[in-house]
Amino acid sequence: MTTTVLIVDDHPVVRSGLRAVLDSAEALRVIGEAATGEEAITLATQLRPDVVLCDLRLGAGIDGIQTTRALRGIDPAPAVIILTTFDRDAEILGAIEAGAAGYLLKDVDPTIIIDGIQRAAAGDTVLTPELASRVLSGVRNPLPKLTERETEVLRLLTTGATNREIARSLFVTEATVKSHLVHIFTKLGVDSRSRAIHVARERGLV
Repeated sequence: MTTTVLIVDDHPVVRSGLRAVLDSAEALRVIGEAATGEEAITLATQLRPDVVLCDLRLGAGIDGIQTTRALRGIDPAPAVIILTTFDRDAEILGAIEAGAAGYLLKDVDPTIIIDGIQRAAAGDTVLTPELASRVLSGVRNPLPKLTERETEVLRLLTTGATNREIARSLFVTEATVKSHLVHIFTKLGVDSRSRAIHVARERGLV
């Protein structure tokens, strides 16, 4: 039985490469290509692919996670595999929570992509052992919930801004910035600015 596939990526060269890889597999048939999430939703509604292979970052417009959520709302819904270069925990968990059947990195062997598509079409979850372990860890240890202002402070912190510079940017006092940093450090389980920056980047919080 042939599995039909829709490729979604904003780079034409990547789409061509993926099509060449998938066309080499007898059990797969590429029935369409999309450059944006919005185009992917339209084509998926029209073409009814079994599996959508979707990049995470799609330029302007909605991203791969938002696209996944919309695709999973179609009836019948295609299975969605995110294929990307980004492997931050927040993005992996976000994709799975949005309904993605799998998450693969673009540097995997082409045979893994082909096998993943067939497994996703059969209803399986497609994750490499390392990513599966990280998803499980993320479920057991969910990302800390930062307030909007704490996120702003953290984002400025990653630029190397001092407390005074952060205060000036947010129109608050330095004492307020210090208070936010105490809360951020506590939520992230760290005790320094450098560790906060490292954990924030590692977990996709900024």
